[in-house]
Amino acid sequence: MTNFSELNISESTQRALSKMGFEEATPIQEGTVRFGMEGRDVIGQAQTGTGKTAAFGIPIIEKIDTSNPAVQALVIAPTRELAIQVSEEIYKIGADKRARILSVYGGQEIGRQIRALRNNPQIIVGTPGRILDHIKRKTLKLDGVQTLVLDEADEMLNMGFIEDINTILASVPSERQTLLFSATMPGPIRKIAETFMKNPEMVKIKSKEMTVENIEQFFVKSQEREKFDILSRLLNVQQPELAIIFGRTKRRVDELSHALSIRGYIAEGIHGDLTQAKRMSVLRQFKEGKVDILVATDVAARGLDISGVTHVYNFDIPQDPESYVHRIGRTGRAGKSGMAITFVTPREMGYLRIVEETTKKQMTALNPPSSDEAILGQQRVAVEQLTEIVNKNELSDYTHLATELLEKYEAKDLVAAAIRSLTREPNDTPVSISEERPLPARGNSRGGGGGYKGNRSGGRSTGGGRGYGGGGARRSGGASGGGSRDGARRESSRTSRPKSTR
Repeated sequence: MTNFSELNISESTQRALSKMGFEEATPIQEGTVRFGMEGRDVIGQAQTGTGKTAAFGIPIIEKIDTSNPAVQALVIAPTRELAIQVSEEIYKIGADKRARILSVYGGQEIGRQIRALRNNPQIIVGTPGRILDHIKRKTLKLDGVQTLVLDEADEMLNMGFIEDINTILASVPSERQTLLFSATMPGPIRKIAETFMKNPEMVKIKSKEMTVENIEQFFVKSQEREKFDILSRLLNVQQPELAIIFGRTKRRVDELSHALSIRGYIAEGIHGDLTQAKRMSVLRQFKEGKVDILVATDVAARGLDISGVTHVYNFDIPQDPESYVHRIGRTGRAGKSGMAITFVTPREMGYLRIVEETTKKQMTALNPPSSDEAILGQQRVAVEQLTEIVNKNELSDYTHLATELLEKYEAKDLVAAAIRSLTREPNDTPVSISEERPLPARGNSRGGGGGYKGNRSGGRSTGGGRGYGGGGARRSGGASGGGSRDGARRESSRTSRPKSTR
């Protein structure tokens, strides 16, 4: 690895990086900083967690002229959470230089942003909708922009921001440096590069998250209306210590987290419509083990550094394999094993094939557990609880009562009664989960498959399978999912409609 001192950056930036705990540049940082310092356009193909914020933040800070009041750098990010994270990191990188940075995003009162823009920030980090809003209001002048960054461009494409981005790109000077970062390079992103970039250098980094060796991968073929009951039974049988459930839309996340809470699980949901404070609160509870199940959309979960996740459930299969790899990469970390279970409707089986081709690993078909198996899972937890209590050997206050009971009843009957009293019978309280339309079928193949690239779903077995692991999740009467909302641009309103695979 290369030390930052070898990358021809200023002493002040090196000091700031040292304070942040950065010494050696990651591969994406090394490549991007070298080309960025030369004024070259750069395409960085890298996933979240590879250090790309510093990769573009360092060249931005190095080029900023603090005596010039104009906006000199513009960073476009898909979500306000990412915009906030990016602006905070660039602020730290430029701490010694004292460059003025402002983040603008939906959900924050626009009048406050307009007043802040009058203080002549030199770096703007924002979401496409709010940046465009300020351009139309003429409260954001971009004629002095020298560096433009598109962060997580593929995610902005998924969220329906491509037209906004094209409009913004047409509003900045043509003589500028452009840095584009994207985990994948679908056609519309390539077109942006061809149209708005000049002989870009490619810095391609294979993400560590593409490694899925430590993760057991299963799929459950089920109809949409059956998913939730199957999920409940899986949770009862597998007893995950910490689990993340991924849903395709915000509505899905709200309904799932609420339904799980009704059924007695400690679950909370996060998505782009929640306030920043609410999201941070949910994540803190999850990391501290106060919440056992996190329900999330892809966008809300991007960039989350969460350890200790034992199970990932894809309640909805993602429409592209990179999202799948990103999701299941939440588990199986630090050499530990993890388990990923994906629900697939018959029409979506073609997407399973695409995922398997990307990960080079075939998923194992998993038979949904029966109600009896779910009860057995709860009984196993009760036995573990009893064993733990006995091992603690703090029973002196209760032994005289035990002696009295043993004079009246058989020991086996008393132990069975104790297990029964601790066993939480599976909860069948009715819940309301709206049906989401399945992803669009690909091609013309028959037999319930997606018909994509010779999809084999028609003859694929859904029997057999294993995967009933141990654990010890707590249950409770109900932390609620969902949370407060604000007026932020949605994660997109278009996410509730299926989109074709890129």
